[in-house]
Amino acid sequence: MKQKISTKRIAMAGLMAALTVIGSWMRIVIPVDIGGNTAFHLGNIMCALSGILLGPWLGGTAAGLGSAIYDMLNPAYFDEAWITFLTKGAYGVVTGLVIRFGKKEWGYGKSILATVAGAVTYAILYLAKSFLKNIIVSGVTAEAAFLALGLKLPATIFNAAVAILFAPILAVAIQKALKQSHISLE
Repeated sequence: MKQKISTKRIAMAGLMAALTVIGSWMRIVIPVDIGGNTAFHLGNIMCALSGILLGPWLGGTAAGLGSAIYDMLNPAYFDEAWITFLTKGAYGVVTGLVIRFGKKEWGYGKSILATVAGAVTYAILYLAKSFLKNIIVSGVTAEAAFLALGLKLPATIFNAAVAILFAPILAVAIQKALKQSHISLE
């Protein structure tokens, strides 16, 4: 039997995708000699929040879609939008899988664990993409591509830490507000 997706869940997915675009837009770009650039931004908070609130598949779709739309609106990232859809989508999927594992109810602790899992997954995928892009597109040696990852690591760690700090706080606050308003996203 097919499970229907409620209008509320579809609307929330659209809202989370839009908030992911806005969070990704709020960034400080740092030029990097090898491999283009890196940035500090707030988009990862919304990717994690999408997975927490909407679960793995709808949350992953919202996270990936919002991030890919940002890339399509920015000429510097346009050609990588499809990769961003997959990697940021994985962020939301993993976060959602962890939050849905076990008991149906979740709280602050489980949302931290879920966000850490999503952030680590995304960081690995992002750094692997950057490494391969430097070798394939930029034509640098594997050693140079590996060294270039060191330039991207501070922003990657910062973005993960910000998401781990703020996504669980926002998720619990939103969960509480939804309960008080007698609104269910299920």
